[in-house]
Amino acid sequence: MDRDAFLALALKNPINVAITDALAQPALPDAWLVSGCLVQTAWNAITGRAIDHGIADYDVFYFDPDTSWEAEDTVIRKLAASLAHLGAKIEARNQARVHLWYPDKHGLPYPPLTRSTDGIDRFLTRNTQIGIRRARESYDVYAPHGFDDIAALIARPNPGANFSAANYAAKTQRWKALWPELTIIAAE
Repeated sequence: MDRDAFLALALKNPINVAITDALAQPALPDAWLVSGCLVQTAWNAITGRAIDHGIADYDVFYFDPDTSWEAEDTVIRKLAASLAHLGAKIEARNQARVHLWYPDKHGLPYPPLTRSTDGIDRFLTRNTQIGIRRARESYDVYAPHGFDDIAALIARPNPGANFSAANYAAKTQRWKALWPELTIIAAE
């Protein structure tokens, strides 16, 4: 699978399209729709399931140097209000402030990031290290490991920072129950 084939599958989900369109409107800095909602839409298209099957939420990353909770909360509330008609759970997170709360929540260190794609690079699984955003009449796609695992329905650990074998097992077990065709590569 190449970039264009992946993008065509991810955009079969009208919620993905609506979110990326909305992110381009308020011009959130360095805003991306990321992770599972994209990959799982592709898996659903590949396996012939309903396009939104198994998608728990839609993650939005952006990078704003204002690391106050109030600024992030304002973005969360504005997105929730503008996209409420979709009936989807949308989780927006300012990647500039993840290092402020992540260690307390997950018990793992988290260095300050410099852009949204740094946050994508830290995802638990390599196949979900992906993001898309509107770029005028087309899309930017960030996929540091390409699309082969997505096309082949493979979940592979990202041995990079913040890896948790317990979290990986929980996530991949949930996915395997929803997409039995999925091949799970064990964490070492």
